Amino acid sequence: MKSIVVIGGGSGIFNVLKGLKKYPVSITSIVTTFDNGGSTGILRDEFGMLPPGDLRRSLVALAPETGNGTTLRDLFTFRFEEKSSLQGHSFGNLFLQALTAISGDEISAVKKASELLGIKGTVLPISIDDSQLCAILENGKIIKGETNIDIPKHDGNLKIKKIYLEPEATIYREAYEAIIAADIVVIGPGDLYTSILPNVLVRGFVEAAKKSKAKFVYVANIMTKWGETNDYAASDFCAAILPYLKKKKFDFVLCNNTSLKPILIKKYESEKAIPIFVDSKELRKYTKKIIEKDLVYQSDVVRHDAKKLAAAIVALV
Repeated sequence: MKSIVVIGGGSGIFNVLKGLKKYPVSITSIVTTFDNGGSTGILRDEFGMLPPGDLRRSLVALAPETGNGTTLRDLFTFRFEEKSSLQGHSFGNLFLQALTAISGDEISAVKKASELLGIKGTVLPISIDDSQLCAILENGKIIKGETNIDIPKHDGNLKIKKIYLEPEATIYREAYEAIIAADIVVIGPGDLYTSILPNVLVRGFVEAAKKSKAKFVYVANIMTKWGETNDYAASDFCAAILPYLKKKKFDFVLCNNTSLKPILIKKYESEKAIPIFVDSKELRKYTKKIIEKDLVYQSDVVRHDAKKLAAAIVALV
């Protein structure tokens, strides 16, 4: 079986994994572990555990959607909304914390949860080190904490010039080995500075990427993100990632070429987000090949379509 490693975080890579599990390929999801907001942040502060949010999302994405395991899968997505001491907490996050307490460490907990959910593939943290994501803005101001970058309390018009981890974090050994052994490494989609680049920042990631013979694929986002990628075109994302990755070009960049519904564009304008322009001429500087396809699912929100995206990735294998 061909090996596909998917790297990211947040909700971005959920549909990549959900689609890929339908194919006869080996899947490894490697996710960022530097979140500090919401339920994840509370558990991280209170118990000192590895941030569980993105690990949980990957577990759910790779779990069967039919059969006896669906109840547990539904529980992993359940969030307590009523006013109580559990308000805002995800059951899946609490479950992983309980498994960590029983098994003794977060890695054992993730592996046990993988067995219980019957997932197809492997879910790994990018690092098990306790570190905070920091950003330097164009005016020199330093923002500390992933959630403060993700949901800016500062002036969101200011561009992010650089991000770093404090203290430095080292890549988790199994993640390092998975990248080296991969046939395809898929980066994204996801928030550029809070879900994608934090993975690349860990010590050892660039070394693994250099040793790997895999084709590197970047999945371009559909919409910009206020406070992170204001007015970015597709080439701007690649131009931001590649210097951290120490690569001159991606092998492939996957871009959506379907027009979005005007009503959805207007909705996203209220969030100061716009569709990402595929500036093909400039983008060719950063990739060996551009692949433009219909990759979206449009309902009340805009998301990558799991089936379409997975089919486009598997075609590269």
